[in-house]
Amino acid sequence: MRSCPTILKTELLAESGYFQIEALHLQFSNGQQRVYERLRGTGYRSVMLVALPDPEHVLLVREYAVGVESQVLGLPKGGAEPHETYLQAAQRELIEEVGLRADRLTELGELTLAPGHLCHSCQVILAEQLSPSYLPGDEPEPLDLIRLPLSQIGDLVGRGELHEARAIAALFMALSALARRN
Repeated sequence: MRSCPTILKTELLAESGYFQIEALHLQFSNGQQRVYERLRGTGYRSVMLVALPDPEHVLLVREYAVGVESQVLGLPKGGAEPHETYLQAAQRELIEEVGLRADRLTELGELTLAPGHLCHSCQVILAEQLSPSYLPGDEPEPLDLIRLPLSQIGDLVGRGELHEARAIAALFMALSALARRN
């Protein structure tokens, strides 16, 4: 396995409340030097939930995504507060966004998004044994909640109705975890 390149210099190019744009001056093991730019978060931690109301169905949400300026079908998700564990954040987000709480939460792993350019990851949590619960959320409008048979996920992806890569990967992780149980 190759070693990581040496960081010769890091420059802050721009900054907002959520992101920093950095230029990294790197030297690789063969002496080559390059400058790469990356979008670095400011400590934001997040969770994405695969919520199963029963073993055959999953809960999806449709909400406005400013990055693509359209309504997008995906999984419930949100940020973890500094004092929260990922499981605590998952429970809170599930209650706020879906109106359900989980008696069983399982961490499935971490997903990165565009790791060549973006310093952000998301913890995927499987939520099972759901029951009604309520907390006011921070969404600007209510989310559309969709209960879908797990067997139809492939069709949704194939038709382009479910195209958020993190959600597709999280569903794959959940299906793999469920298959290992059986």
